[in-house]
Amino acid sequence: MYVDESGDPGLNNSPTRYFILSSMVFHELRWNMLLDDLIDFRRYLRNQKGLKLREEIHASDFINSPGDLRRIKRHNRVDILKKCIDWIAVHNDISIMTVCVDKKGKTEDIFELGWKILIQRFENTISYRNFPGPSNSDERGMFLPDNTDGEKLTKLVRRMRRYNPISNTSKYFNHGNRNIPVEHVIEDPFLKHSYNFFYIQMVDVVAYCARQLYEPNSYMKKKGGHNFYLTLLLIIILLIIAIIMVS
Repeated sequence: MYVDESGDPGLNNSPTRYFILSSMVFHELRWNMLLDDLIDFRRYLRNQKGLKLREEIHASDFINSPGDLRRIKRHNRVDILKKCIDWIAVHNDISIMTVCVDKKGKTEDIFELGWKILIQRFENTISYRNFPGPSNSDERGMFLPDNTDGEKLTKLVRRMRRYNPISNTSKYFNHGNRNIPVEHVIEDPFLKHSYNFFYIQMVDVVAYCARQLYEPNSYMKKKGGHNFYLTLLLIIILLIIAIIMVS
């Protein structure tokens, strides 16, 4: 599971109301095949749009602070984001999961709240064997986020392996919590840097487009970019798509 954030988890003087975590999940047996296809896709963007393979797609800066990428017209940069979404949409072995935390009125740790929900969804989907694509007799998963607060995230994962209270909602357990430690997510998170890693750049686009559903900037809205993630939902029928809105 490759993960990136959009917005920020801060509660005081934050410029964003929403904290977004988006993830792109696929089986390790598809890693090389998907990477080869992604490299071909980046070559296509180089030939059609002038985006070099070594140049990073960092969606927020890509649109608003492109730097050297200013040579690519802004509407073409938006189209590159749309083409990234379309590339994901045609791959039946990729799953997309997004957590959106509405920070309004909250006092708890937003970073921890969002990540805990995403990790739990990852754990549950593996344990129920609901991810598409190949499978082993006994599955485990690991996740690779873009560079974030690695120490805090590592502590959260380690704690969830030992103490992970889940609210009782079934008719058999009608009150309190049960401790159900995370068992299917292995290792500490492996932080990646998006500037030299294509998979992270793709999930950065997904996270950015997910945020545009809630806090679209004027240019993306003008160009229909606030609907790119919605287009992904409509196109991908066989994949696991989840937008978990934490109100």
